Amino acid sequence: MQGLIPVSEIFYSIQGEGINIGKPAVFLRTYYCNLNCCWCDSKYTWENQSKAKEGIDYFNLSPEDLIYEIAKYPCKHLVITGGEPLIHQNSLLKLIRRLKEMDYYIEVESNGTIKPLKDFLDLIDCFNLSPKLSNSGIEGRRRLKEEVLKLFTSKDKTYFKFVICERKDLDEVGEIIKLFSIKREKVILMPEGTNTETLNRRSEWLIEECKKRGFRFSPRLHILIYGNRRGL
Repeated sequence: MQGLIPVSEIFYSIQGEGINIGKPAVFLRTYYCNLNCCWCDSKYTWENQSKAKEGIDYFNLSPEDLIYEIAKYPCKHLVITGGEPLIHQNSLLKLIRRLKEMDYYIEVESNGTIKPLKDFLDLIDCFNLSPKLSNSGIEGRRRLKEEVLKLFTSKDKTYFKFVICERKDLDEVGEIIKLFSIKREKVILMPEGTNTETLNRRSEWLIEECKKRGFRFSPRLHILIYGNRRGL
């Protein structure tokens, strides 16, 4: 329905990854995604999307409904994630404008394949962009959109977070940052993993690579604390 936003879940936690790691935040997770990464930890937002049913897979909520739910929590940092939230940017704009009037800091997590509307781009405080590497199992033409990534690169509010499985992924990261002229201080490397053992094993060598290359490192703090559970 026009103006309504398909929502998978809303919860209050800490930001577990990226530039704002450790900050308390309200999470608004939208439903539907235009990619299907093999290691995705929120497949419940897209795996059934061709047959998804309102009230079961997601809930259609108005901006007014969402403001009511978001304002329940003692926090003015909102993370809009997915799925892929930019699929719904037209519907999200009314919500975002109202929340900015209420002095909210708004962070958006995106895969960087959909061009943002000018108003959407201007209103967001921080983009936590995660261009996908070949380790996602997705062909290059679907996961890397030149026009979109160049637009995001031009904005100081954008940080680029790459999911790393193996050392060879670092060569691919190097190619992408060179191709799109991404500043090293804007690059964040994060180990892939949904359990503590995998994250710790990959973090040990990835931290050293970040030190060598001048990149930021991000753990998956929410996984290390809560495990791979929804709503935390």
